[in-house]
Amino acid sequence: MKRLRPISILAGWLMLTANAAAQISLTPPGAQTPPATTSKPAAKAKAKSPAPARKPAAETAKPAPAPVAPAATATPAPAPAPNDPNVDLVFGAYQRGQYKTAFDLASQRARDNNDPKAMTMLGELYANAMGVKRDYAKAADWYKRASDLGDREGMFALAMLRIAGRGGPVDREEAARLLASSAKLGEPKAAYNLALLYIDGQTLPQDLKRAAELLRVAADAGNAEAQYALATFYKEGTGVEKDPEKAVRLLQAASLADNVDAEVEYAIALFNGTGTPKNQAAAVALLTKAARQNSPIAQNRLAHVLVEGMGVPKDKIEGLKWHLVAKTAGKGDPMLDEALADLSPADRAKAEEGARRWLGAK
Repeated sequence: MKRLRPISILAGWLMLTANAAAQISLTPPGAQTPPATTSKPAAKAKAKSPAPARKPAAETAKPAPAPVAPAATATPAPAPAPNDPNVDLVFGAYQRGQYKTAFDLASQRARDNNDPKAMTMLGELYANAMGVKRDYAKAADWYKRASDLGDREGMFALAMLRIAGRGGPVDREEAARLLASSAKLGEPKAAYNLALLYIDGQTLPQDLKRAAELLRVAADAGNAEAQYALATFYKEGTGVEKDPEKAVRLLQAASLADNVDAEVEYAIALFNGTGTPKNQAAAVALLTKAARQNSPIAQNRLAHVLVEGMGVPKDKIEGLKWHLVAKTAGKGDPMLDEALADLSPADRAKAEEGARRWLGAK
């Protein structure tokens, strides 16, 4: 049985970047979040792994996900009981998407109570143009006020602005100090991004063991990107002792959180039985899911298993449809080109039409 080839990601791809807006997962003003605990090694520095004997899919190294905090999204929430003293009206308004109300309430609380959580909220609203005009300088000012008062989320958000050079000049050294302080207070996103600085070895001296420790903190707190990075460390033996089983458990956790790269790696592990019992049906289901999430590598691997009937009934038309889709993203494969050429004109037309429909629907 042919084996699926894993993805290899090199440490050189790990560049710390910030999104257009340094969005963060806000804690309600006045609420306390316990520091994250530590327990697994960590990192996204993927040393190249030896490729298994057979290649059922073209691969090119895929950059690690951008090390930025997930975007804060407004989720509907029931209106708070007005007489409940434990309800945080600022955060409640924010969650319901009532950003102007959140801004007004946070401004009052920051002014009257010197509340660092309210200050971080104001920074978030200015950074992401929520209820007010985007203003990175004001966002940085509010994040700094919150940071000076010890708010870990404010520290993290200010660090991301400093890295991006928004609201002030680029200052990676200050960003590193802020990330270290935020991580020490238990902010998993800060631990993850600080780990990437240790991997990158430019702002901070390269230290893969320290990076692994920080990624472990973030992974234990449920950060999917850190789980995926730490899985790579365990798989390659980078900064930690090589352990395929731990790598697979982390890939599984990250894939359950919809990390697409982890879904692909976990699918390959399941298909080949590496660090986990072989389960090709589950592997193909995960590859299909990742392919539909527009992962070119998943599309390429799925094309191979369908064209060759590896673990699933052979379906050349569907397989070559995915090959053509992957090819548009640079994941071409000469073997699959040959298989496409061998199709009858009618079947080839079906595969091409399927690819056109998919690409048109994206």
